[in-house]
Amino acid sequence: MISTQAVMIEEAAAYIENKGGVKPEVGLILGSGLGVLSELMEQTISIPYSDIPHFPVSTVEGHEGELLLGSIQGRPVVMMKGRFHMYEGYGPEMTAFPVRVMKQLGVKSLLVTNAAGGVNTSFEPGNLMLITDHLNMTGRNPLIGPNDSSLGVRFPDMSQAYSRKLRSLALDKAKQKGISLQQGIYAGLLGPTYETPAEIVMLRTLGADAVGMSTVSEVIVARHAGLEVLGISCISNMAAGILDQPLSHEEVMETAEKVRETFLELVMAIIPEM
Repeated sequence: MISTQAVMIEEAAAYIENKGGVKPEVGLILGSGLGVLSELMEQTISIPYSDIPHFPVSTVEGHEGELLLGSIQGRPVVMMKGRFHMYEGYGPEMTAFPVRVMKQLGVKSLLVTNAAGGVNTSFEPGNLMLITDHLNMTGRNPLIGPNDSSLGVRFPDMSQAYSRKLRSLALDKAKQKGISLQQGIYAGLLGPTYETPAEIVMLRTLGADAVGMSTVSEVIVARHAGLEVLGISCISNMAAGILDQPLSHEEVMETAEKVRETFLELVMAIIPEM
């Protein structure tokens, strides 16, 4: 018997296929201020999230709220320009629902990006960080509940949540381009408040290098669906307590704008070979 979730995935994918005509191979989820990559897409078809059956709607500044189909460097892609967060009121399974739809559309690998606070004190705002692993500190998991075996196994392996092969590709491309690329562990928290200085000390003790309010649910679902994942964080600010200044979303957006050219150069080099 087909599950309700599987029906929702099929209906959303069918709507997108009827609009697009593109069979995407790579899925892209762009974080705060990083939607500039859409400017480099070719033969772009834009579909508002609000038009897609069962899709949530993004409510955060810097997350435009549209699904784009097209190509980058000749590679057919589907791009989320803006993502969904649990702090907006969505459950983890809904924040990651578009990943299921991407899989249904034919996507084999997924690039997730985010704006993150630097926990590692050797980092600086404007750094790009290759995500090597994550800490799910949200207290939630998108796979809780009955498992539909047509979507993935009951107990998915997360020992390579972020593909070693794709990480190696990213490091090679960064070296070729002369781009400095940090590496580290991303801690995903629920939000929407920024962390306290004490919480940042805790996260650093646990091994986190960067912290944010997204990504982990999407990656869990991607691995459950059998997709290879590459993750890149833009270190948009230093986390609470490191610098003597308050945190703001405006700073996140400003830093993303400053690093856009480096970010675009790196991602454009990676996508054709994902």
